[in-house]
Amino acid sequence: MDKLRAFLLGLTRRQKRAFQVVTDVVLVWFALWMAFVVRLGVDDLVNPFADYLWLFLSATVVAIPLFIRFGMYRAVMRYFGNDALITIIKAVSLSALILALIVYWSSSRQPLVPRSIIFNYWWLSLVMIGGLRLAMRQYFLGDWFTAAQHVPFTSRDDGLPKVAIYGAGAAGNQLVAALRMGRLMRPVAFIDDDSNIAERVISGLHVYKPKHIQQMLDATGAQQILLAIPSANRTRRREILSFLEGFGLHVQSVPGFMDLASGRVKVDDIQEVDIADLLGRDSVPPQEELLEHCIKEQSVLITGAGGSIGSELCRQILALRPTTMLLYEHSEFNLYSILQELEQRIVRESLSVKLLPILGSVRNQEKLLDIMQTWHVDTVYHAAAYKHVPMVEHNIAEGLMNNVIGTLSTAQAALRANVANFVLISTDKAVRPTNVMGSTKRLAEMTLQALSREVAPVLFGEHANVSRVNKTRFTMVRFGNVLGSSGSVIPLFHKQIKSGGPLTVTHPRITRYFMTIPEAAQLVIQAGSMGQGGDVFVLDMGEPVRIVELAEKMVHLSGLSLRSEKNPHGDIAVEFTGLRPGEKLYEELLIGDNVVATQHPMIMSANEDYLPWEVLKARLGELLLAVDQDDYSRVRQLLRDTVSGYTPDSEIVDWIYQQRRLEP
Repeated sequence: MDKLRAFLLGLTRRQKRAFQVVTDVVLVWFALWMAFVVRLGVDDLVNPFADYLWLFLSATVVAIPLFIRFGMYRAVMRYFGNDALITIIKAVSLSALILALIVYWSSSRQPLVPRSIIFNYWWLSLVMIGGLRLAMRQYFLGDWFTAAQHVPFTSRDDGLPKVAIYGAGAAGNQLVAALRMGRLMRPVAFIDDDSNIAERVISGLHVYKPKHIQQMLDATGAQQILLAIPSANRTRRREILSFLEGFGLHVQSVPGFMDLASGRVKVDDIQEVDIADLLGRDSVPPQEELLEHCIKEQSVLITGAGGSIGSELCRQILALRPTTMLLYEHSEFNLYSILQELEQRIVRESLSVKLLPILGSVRNQEKLLDIMQTWHVDTVYHAAAYKHVPMVEHNIAEGLMNNVIGTLSTAQAALRANVANFVLISTDKAVRPTNVMGSTKRLAEMTLQALSREVAPVLFGEHANVSRVNKTRFTMVRFGNVLGSSGSVIPLFHKQIKSGGPLTVTHPRITRYFMTIPEAAQLVIQAGSMGQGGDVFVLDMGEPVRIVELAEKMVHLSGLSLRSEKNPHGDIAVEFTGLRPGEKLYEELLIGDNVVATQHPMIMSANEDYLPWEVLKARLGELLLAVDQDDYSRVRQLLRDTVSGYTPDSEIVDWIYQQRRLEP
């Protein structure tokens, strides 16, 4: 059977269509012959081919062209569905009607044809032509009993992993069809909250209520659950995941509604549970006027365009129809990756955006100035930064030069080029920092705060004391961790689970704020449209999450158990490695309590202290001198004196500093 199936599937399209036409000719003749049998019976049956040859030829001449016209030979048998059945009904009904007219017009010249023959021919053709196609669909799927697995004596073990589908709606039914066709998993049951369909059979699968999951597991032997609820909000998905966590099953899901609607993924693209669903926080719909204010029909520059936040900013900015997008990035590979993605989207959606990839460093002020002036940049989104806390702690000079001097250079280039809007992507680690990364990001914020208060500042590093008129509106947006970013703990946990563990957590009480990358980028764009100049915006990150609890949930939803003192035979252990240099147990979003609401419910405005520009310029000069001299004790002291709340909680671990201390 498998060889015959492979042979039929291997035929050319022309051969398959010819085979279908010949089969339909035989079926039309057989249906017409059976119509005589039903009407006259076997005993009184004359030879219809001898007496009514004209009728058989007419039926063929009428039916086959109609079948071709209705596209019955264009349908792929493996994807045969309800629309194809409706097409068959239309084509067969019309052919029977035309054949009835032919019989009526020929009644005076040809042998009498009983009127019931045409009716019998009609329903027999429907059964034979439609029924054969349904049977062939099941045959090509390789599973004759999937639609009857709840019927006694039809169960069998084909060796495929058994899965239950949570959600018996449209997505769930599409997923069942895709799984049966792909032959990688075997769907055995539906689970659905709707009491109207509970205990019924859909697509050959029994529908269970959530409270009967254990009964379903005992009856079907399901080893995995697939979530097919793309339209459910995150709060509801979190409730479902919390409930399923207790069953020790591997839980996966189909993509979310927006991913399906955008065409980026298909319903059968099964993926691990989105960690955002575990957090259960629903995003607030964006305000279109805020999204478009600094972007639509404008020239936009994104620094760090290939990074986690930068690349998502690029995706969302592209959808807002700027005239020009300049992607500024120092990593060639990252720039190439985001460029390829955006170019494909421009072609796919027929967008008229000019896309320009530019390799360069944010420390190169003159190059940035040249770019901004050449392309008449209206808005800059500054996402370029070193963000990995331990890495920056070991490389103090690079962290300071990139995060502080890079921001200063980009901001001064924007000011000199009369850029209208400048938005800095900041971090919650800038609040009372215990590490170099956080202190440099806070210093970057303070730089923009000081510049925004100056009507005509004398810029840092310029030889002549010439003031520059400030026409740039500087704003800063501060938020916490984003899910799935480079260096995020979530991809690390996924990797550790796949390799059998252990999951490494720095401290049992460590907590972090989390937000999805698309939501963060969307809020950054909206916040950047609201400021008057020098504003520090803080995103509502929800409640902080304990990292160890997140790790445990990921283990349970992977169908594995935790190894502990109470359960020494569990699958995966969680190990605590200790806080890394500069790492805090918890993060904050505000330095003080002086915060006010904005027109967006997820965005707040914080009034933070800052230093006057002339004072800050002098402090920046001292920092640069200390960096040039590799005097990291001096760098640390200057950061303490400048950044409010900076209290480093470990010794200096910069590689150069440590090595020089070891030298005699």
